[in-house]
Amino acid sequence: MAIYTKFGDKGVTTLLGSNEIPKNHPRIEAYGTIDELNSTIGVVIAFSDIDSVTNSLRKIQKDLFVIGAELASKTPKNRLGLVRISEIEEEIDVLEAKLPPLKHFILPGGSKTASLLHHTRTVCRRAERAVVAASVKEKINPHLIMYLNRGGDLLFMLARYVNYKKKVDEILWKGR
Repeated sequence: MAIYTKFGDKGVTTLLGSNEIPKNHPRIEAYGTIDELNSTIGVVIAFSDIDSVTNSLRKIQKDLFVIGAELASKTPKNRLGLVRISEIEEEIDVLEAKLPPLKHFILPGGSKTASLLHHTRTVCRRAERAVVAASVKEKINPHLIMYLNRGGDLLFMLARYVNYKKKVDEILWKGR
C-alpha cells in the first residue's frame, strides 16, 4: 500500500462517512491540531525519565487517537466520556497534593522535560480552541472540549511536578 494517494493534492479530503471537504474545514483543523499535540507529547516522552510522567503521557496519547477518530468521523461514536475526565482530575489532585501551593503565576520553563511540557500545554490549549471552533459549526462531543481543558491543566501540573522532582526552582512572576 502506497503512503500517498494524491487525493488531497487539490486541497480536499474526506471525513469518515462523508463527501469531499476542504482541508481548511474546522473539523480537519481540529484533528490536525490533535495530531500535533500527540506528536509534541511524543517529544516530551523522549526526554522524560520519570516513569509516572511517561505513563501518564502515554495514556493521553491513546486518548488523543480516540479524539482524532471522533473528529475525523461525520458520525462519531462518542467513545470518550466523563469517566476518563474524572481520572484526569484525580491525577491532577494527586500531583497538586505533592507540590508546594501556587501563590503566584510561574514562567514556563525549568528542566528540559518541564519546558517541553509547558510547550505541549500551549499546543493542547490551541487544540481545545480548534475543537471549540469546530463545535460552533458542527455537532461535536462536548466531552472532547472538557477533556482538552483538563488535559491542559494536567500538562501544567506535570511540568510543575517534573521541576519539583528534579529540584529545579520555578520562576515566579510577580509583575514587572
